[in-house]
Amino acid sequence: MTLEAELRRLLDQRAIEALIARYARTLDWLDDAGQASCYWPDAAIDYGFFTGTAADFVPVVMAIERASARRWHLLAGLALRFTGPDTAEGECYGLAAGVRADADGRMAGNLYGGRYLDSYARRDGEWRIASRRYILDWSLPLPDQPDGSPRPEFPLPILAILESGHPLYRPL
Repeated sequence: MTLEAELRRLLDQRAIEALIARYARTLDWLDDAGQASCYWPDAAIDYGFFTGTAADFVPVVMAIERASARRWHLLAGLALRFTGPDTAEGECYGLAAGVRADADGRMAGNLYGGRYLDSYARRDGEWRIASRRYILDWSLPLPDQPDGSPRPEFPLPILAILESGHPLYRPL
């Protein structure tokens, strides 16, 4: 591989890594347009509860995220294989947490661990997800989560993102 080809491959890998980071961030901040920009609209999506195109999936997943008072996603351990100059396959692990008020008004939720089996395509110089299959490996309950009230024993602020356009959200 020439130095130029190797550099191109590294730049492509970095672009896909940035795409994966953007995917998690736009879910957590309820950025609908940012989330849609992670997928090609015709991308084939299979989450088990949803099978269809990304154009149809994004509104569904964003409604699910809006049902949580707090959400948090982390994707890591990306393994990537380029299958052509403009295509790649990848797998990464994901942790996600969602917290909402239960029937008694207490904050509770779940922590999920799974993996993303993706294919990526570059079109007009931009990498996006071309297909995705999500597999849930495990989940754990998160009972008795802080409700956002000040706690003298643990006085850290808790971010409440309840709708798009939070004042702390910065386009990056």
